[in-house]
Amino acid sequence: IEKVKGVKVDVSGLPLTDKKVFDMLSRGETTGVFQMESPGMRRLAKQLKPDIFGDIVALIALYRPGPMALIPEFVKGKLEPDSVKYLHPDLKPILQETYGIAIYQEQVLKIANVMAGYSLGEADILRRAMGKKSIETMNKEHKKFIEQAVKLNYSESMAEKVWSFIERFAGYGFNKAHAASYAMISYQTAYLKAHYPVEYMTALMSAESGKEDKMSLSLEECRNMGIIVLPPDINKSDSDFKIEPDKKSLGGEAIRFGFTAIKNVGTAAIDNILLERTG
Repeated sequence: IEKVKGVKVDVSGLPLTDKKVFDMLSRGETTGVFQMESPGMRRLAKQLKPDIFGDIVALIALYRPGPMALIPEFVKGKLEPDSVKYLHPDLKPILQETYGIAIYQEQVLKIANVMAGYSLGEADILRRAMGKKSIETMNKEHKKFIEQAVKLNYSESMAEKVWSFIERFAGYGFNKAHAASYAMISYQTAYLKAHYPVEYMTALMSAESGKEDKMSLSLEECRNMGIIVLPPDINKSDSDFKIEPDKKSLGGEAIRFGFTAIKNVGTAAIDNILLERTG
């Protein structure tokens, strides 16, 4: 981007509300976007239509064995806000961002903290016990949770309902800080692809040289995006993929196939070709 456009992009300072990014993700155009490339994730992005950064964080946390069972509930909550129900009003501030379901370990900790007076350290012991399904510890924590919730003026029946609720989610809970870190890289790569598509796909294909499955996906994505990929040319290609002017291509820029992506062409041969051209 800096070489071709003369623009230095500060990926750590991007606005997290870019419409172009969310529109692209909502169309399922996620090839080359970190953690969002799989066919299942593409389908999910089209279904959910993320429009805030928190949706990307949740997708990263949900798209794993186990929590995948919660995806229909999450999508319904996002698309039909009126369908979201909370067992108790005190749960709303904790679960609102994930449409009434607990996705993150931090939410389980916060529920135990708010509704049963657990310190966050105690709540983490509870979360680990739930995750490991330790019967003995669970029985002890169950009793403690109900007793402490009743002391905080919640009814015993409500405390039991909340216990069942967090028990259901605790084994699935993903660390939110971890998911947010991944989602930030997803967003950054999506931003670069949405705003600098030719430069991004050029860099992506250079990085994926030698990986046939990835390369065919990237070539297909270029076709879908209207970016022309020019064939290798002994007089024009470089080691990596590069950008050349082409009026027929997206933004007037095409991508020239790089030598390193050609099967069975070694570095010595490439170096000789490039040397011959500069001689």
